[in-house]
Amino acid sequence: MALSAQQIPRWFNSAKLRSLINAAQLTKCFTRPGRTLLHGFSAQPQISSDNCFLHWGFKTYKTSSLWNSSQSTSSSSQENNSTQSSLLPSMDEQSQKTQKIPSFDSELFLEELDELPPLSPMQPISEEEAIQIIADPPLPPASFTLRDYVDHSETLQKLVLLGVDLSKIEKHTEAANLLLRLDFEKDIKQMLLFLKDVGIEDNQLGAFLTKNHAIFSEDLENLKIRVAYLHSKNFSKADVAQMVTKAPFLLNFSVERLDNRLGFFQKELELSVKKTRDLVVRLPRLLTGSLEPVKENMKVYRLELGFKHNEIQHMITRIPKMLTANKRKLTETFDFVHNVMSIPHHIIVKFPQVFNTRLFKIKERHLFLSYLGRAQYDPAKPNYISLDKLVSIPDEIFCEEIAKASVQDFDKFLKTL
Repeated sequence: MALSAQQIPRWFNSAKLRSLINAAQLTKCFTRPGRTLLHGFSAQPQISSDNCFLHWGFKTYKTSSLWNSSQSTSSSSQENNSTQSSLLPSMDEQSQKTQKIPSFDSELFLEELDELPPLSPMQPISEEEAIQIIADPPLPPASFTLRDYVDHSETLQKLVLLGVDLSKIEKHTEAANLLLRLDFEKDIKQMLLFLKDVGIEDNQLGAFLTKNHAIFSEDLENLKIRVAYLHSKNFSKADVAQMVTKAPFLLNFSVERLDNRLGFFQKELELSVKKTRDLVVRLPRLLTGSLEPVKENMKVYRLELGFKHNEIQHMITRIPKMLTANKRKLTETFDFVHNVMSIPHHIIVKFPQVFNTRLFKIKERHLFLSYLGRAQYDPAKPNYISLDKLVSIPDEIFCEEIAKASVQDFDKFLKTL
């Protein structure tokens, strides 16, 4: 591994420091009376008789040593000069040695690199090094769309692959900010595994998370407790999967709320436990939506439309949407069927799907049958036409089997209305 421009000076400083340490060790191994220890810089390791190992030598410097105090000054000078002349290299050899770069094995080299402290981010660099730096585009400090963050966020990228519509989530600022803070492995992966265990299919995860992006703010253990509660009420795994798919916010509600809702429908409608369970499985938003429309419609059926309590029970267990239907639509449909078509309450109770049909469709077919003289809805008379067939079958079958006319005749008649 090559040294960077910033690391080279620091490497040499580290080498000098290690040299000083080895010099101290070398002094202990080689110092003898009457001789001077010279610090030289050599490329080859030196080994003494005491097994002292010197990794590399040291640059030559002029030093002094202790001499015998009984020797004269002149003899000391002469011996010192002779010693230096015999041990010191020549100036040419000195310059050649100082220019040589020490050689050492790769393992020692890597150890030296590992010991170097990391570069400071504030350390200046050269222009050449600055040109070679490739920086990622900066994140926008603020944005109105998550599209600007997708390239920088693994979480957003994987959610898109799952089919999550980020354009719908970004309309909710808090939800968008939440997704930007989440880590896919830590925060989202376990949630996806939980939803799959609940029964949501892979191809349904995208639509589910698009609608219920708030589930990421829920505690996973609380979600598991809510699923366990539903199982304790004898909802099968298939029932729970169907309910969560149709009503994505179902698991966001506490056990207390779910229990209160189930108790309300069982008590208010006077249904058995099984019928109550079947009711919410077919229309799980009864557990998540407001109860005001339900209470209002119950009054409408009983006080304005004149149905008995047992008749209301029968109709809503057949067509659960009647509990949340628009009040105006209910009254207009009943007024036309009961007062214009002259169909009594007990027949309407048998075919409550009439309240789940568009009123203009009922009007068009009834008026066409009246034009043909075939509008007969009394089961005790011939040519009886049930409300079920009147509202449920397609136009081709209605014209052929009920009106005994062609589709073209029916279209011509509708143009006259």
